[in-house]
Amino acid sequence: MNNIKIATAQFENKSGDKAYNLDTIEKLAEKAAQQGATAVAFHECSITGYTFARHLSKEQMIELAELIPGGESIQRLTEIAGKHDITVLAGLFEKDKEDKLYKAYVCVDKNGLVAKHRKLHPFINPHLTPGNSYTVFEIAGWKCGILICYDSNVIENVRATNLLGADIIFMPHVTMCTPSPRPGAGFVDPKLWENRENDPTSLRLEFDGMKGRGWLMKWLPARAYDNAAYVVFSNPIGMDDDQLKNGCSMIIDPFGDVIAECRTLGDDIATAVINPQKLIDAGGYRYKKARRPDLYGDIIGEPHKAEQHVVWLEKEQQEE
Repeated sequence: MNNIKIATAQFENKSGDKAYNLDTIEKLAEKAAQQGATAVAFHECSITGYTFARHLSKEQMIELAELIPGGESIQRLTEIAGKHDITVLAGLFEKDKEDKLYKAYVCVDKNGLVAKHRKLHPFINPHLTPGNSYTVFEIAGWKCGILICYDSNVIENVRATNLLGADIIFMPHVTMCTPSPRPGAGFVDPKLWENRENDPTSLRLEFDGMKGRGWLMKWLPARAYDNAAYVVFSNPIGMDDDQLKNGCSMIIDPFGDVIAECRTLGDDIATAVINPQKLIDAGGYRYKKARRPDLYGDIIGEPHKAEQHVVWLEKEQQEE
């Protein structure tokens, strides 16, 4: 494998406005291509918008969702990839021919669809069906994987994707700045976003504290470090429906170090060189070689009843 440059992006999407979101994706993809990136990654549901879907009926979700690869958004992404000679990764709601609904994230190049991952742990809308497989594919000779938001909070998913060969794991999110039992969590006041030009400091304190980046740094670098993998994290910035998101899209290397990060309070990209030597030099490479699955294979594979708690969404549903 040779060195390649990867870009991660952040932008303020508009709920349900695919045309606007795809136009923004193209602008940022062009910027990434100009900086020499082979691929650019966008956040979860970057094409469709995300948080507003919690209010949609099944009929509304079916109308919003698209067939993959037959839908218009995949066609547009293919055009963007071809025009700017860059691979594009982006998210949207998917429907199949039986109108089953999924949360999807796709990789598209100039020739069309390269890979599709269906979120293993969807929750934003009750009509979504969980995916049931891991996703590994290639970009420029590099084995890559995809885990969407909550998927990457379950550490077994990251390890499994890595053991299947993925040295770069794309982790598109819509996360942070929501209530949780952990200390310091909570929403960020949208008024701070509206006043960001006059008072960026107050907004940055919220974005970088325990409501946002401070929490992310507790676990995201560990996913890269433990698996000796590159992690490409993408997250929106600005208003997503009625919730303010803090961006900080970043790329983390196999040592667990942040090697690129979006730090502007607006639409932006960040790029980093992906170096294969780090995969071998990182401690996680040795740790994987030292594994003894005979000790814990049965423990990790023990059947249990899967549960998933999303505090802010559950509270909202109870209030309704």
